[in-house]
Amino acid sequence: MSTAVETKHPLLAAIENKTATIGIMGLGYVGLPLVQAFMGAGFKTMGFDVDQAKVDLLLEGKSYIGHIPGDWIADCIEQEKFVPTADMTRLSEADAILICVPTPLSESRDPDLTYVIDTTRMAAKTLRPGQIVILESTTYPGTTRDVMLPILEQSGLKPGVDFFLAYSPEREDPGNIDFSASGIPKVVGGIDPLSLQLADALYSQAVVRTVPVTSCEVAEACKILENTYRSVNIAMVNELKVLFDRIGIDVWEVIEAAKTKPFGFHAFYPGPGLGGHCIPIDPFYLSWVARKHEMPTRFIELAGEINTSMPKYVISRTMEALNSVGKPMRGSRVGILGVAYKKDVDDPRESPSFKLMELLQAAGAVLSYNDPHIPTLPSMRHYNVPRLASESLTPEYLASLDCVLIATDHSAYDWDFIVRYAPLVVDTRNATKNVTQSRGKIWKA
Repeated sequence: MSTAVETKHPLLAAIENKTATIGIMGLGYVGLPLVQAFMGAGFKTMGFDVDQAKVDLLLEGKSYIGHIPGDWIADCIEQEKFVPTADMTRLSEADAILICVPTPLSESRDPDLTYVIDTTRMAAKTLRPGQIVILESTTYPGTTRDVMLPILEQSGLKPGVDFFLAYSPEREDPGNIDFSASGIPKVVGGIDPLSLQLADALYSQAVVRTVPVTSCEVAEACKILENTYRSVNIAMVNELKVLFDRIGIDVWEVIEAAKTKPFGFHAFYPGPGLGGHCIPIDPFYLSWVARKHEMPTRFIELAGEINTSMPKYVISRTMEALNSVGKPMRGSRVGILGVAYKKDVDDPRESPSFKLMELLQAAGAVLSYNDPHIPTLPSMRHYNVPRLASESLTPEYLASLDCVLIATDHSAYDWDFIVRYAPLVVDTRNATKNVTQSRGKIWKA
């Protein structure tokens, strides 16, 4: 009796012996760290982006993301281990195509899958047998199977046989030195068992741990749950901030006391509004799915309302602070400290600072800003703000202002210095908590 010998799938063998070429579409704050993770695991990696300017910078050995060193990029380019390109016809050279493109909201707060659809179409044009396509962009459950799969099938290839499709949500946390892309567990779901096996094997080579789940839909829902959890809890402390301020209680002191409980409490902190590419957007993907199924998501939508109202609350507190020294908002010189969406990063995506600027400008304030990580204000799709350059944080600049508005608490800031020279400070981050010589000039917001 003869026994059949099971043959290992060629792509699985290439992944295990690290001869597979990894192609990453979208070289932003998610894609470039992913390049770094696969490069570190010993894979040849290609980076694809429609922005030729980004590609040119990478080819020159320069980085446009603060925590990705240019020297490392230059070394990888020189050794031909990393190939950045805007030529999408070269997608056929990659064995695995990982899609890391934005998934914003439309003006009506519906999912905008334009980037995902366009990128999938590019991949479909050159799709060949033996390739796996993996979406990393945050999206609603069903996107991989219902949106991407039909586009890829237009190639004439059969899913699960000729090509493979999976979803693995990005969990990148820009600026977090404790968790790089390779140090964060990856949830992985496939449209079929072989797609899951191949995707799981691929990420197992590059990250600390994989978490395989039964479907793409479960993996998609996992990322939405993670960010909705944060959105709802941040909304709760934002609402308590307003209430506690009204009754004369410092919400920051309350949180510090509450988090001494060793169980049953996780600290979330208020702020001037939500920022970044995830929390302000992802919960609305879930509420959109719920509306399609004729089900309300009151918790999620209420959290969104509270969080999006925070910039207006900050502006009202700024007006109160200026009024306390006999100055109107109109004509007052207001300097915003920090336009990145969180501390110690150069990432301005969805930063509440832009909404603050828009509201201040509408109220007649004279705007300026300082951010050590963002030398000039980028053009923002949803906000009409002036194209300013970061001011030098000198005693003369601070003294020339009527009010300093702390929007992002970068570690580079010397709060004692800032409070000493600024005539009035509105603090949205509790950054000045240890400043003792304030002479009543600090307002919390």
